[in-house]
Amino acid sequence: MARPPLVSPRTLSLTVLAEPVALCRLSPSEPVPAWTAEAREFLTVSRTPTELSIVADESVVPPAADAQRGYRVLRVEGPLPLELVGVFAAMAGPLAAMNVPIFPIATYDTDYLLVHDAMLERAIAALTSAGHVVRYAATDAPSGAERDEVASGSRTGASHQDSPA
Repeated sequence: MARPPLVSPRTLSLTVLAEPVALCRLSPSEPVPAWTAEAREFLTVSRTPTELSIVADESVVPPAADAQRGYRVLRVEGPLPLELVGVFAAMAGPLAAMNVPIFPIATYDTDYLLVHDAMLERAIAALTSAGHVVRYAATDAPSGAERDEVASGSRTGASHQDSPA
């Protein structure tokens, strides 16, 4: 018997990963390229009848690849129960209100939002205004920021209280 759905917490904790990623589209009949094995921070591969879609560390994607570059990854801290309802909705609403396009990805353990680097600050401002907590990965914190510094539109050093995710 299936368990009843869980409602998403009002506050999500997200981390902006250090490496930018590229979104690649290949023919559905192509094999998964060997260069994907070099991705270390982020890699997801999806094959459908109409495409082979790859999101990988931008640094491993060949220059000639059909790719949209310059995307940043916001990881929802998890793991999240599979029965959890409304995680993407809790993020997509505030981002849509600020005209921030998103590329969502779900995995078994958690969810990810990809936004173009040009929209990252706007995305962080929208998410923090909605009550979510956004941190930069330790290797990608703004200059002078510490690992535990919370990202916001003003990049304050407010402390974070863990919330269920």
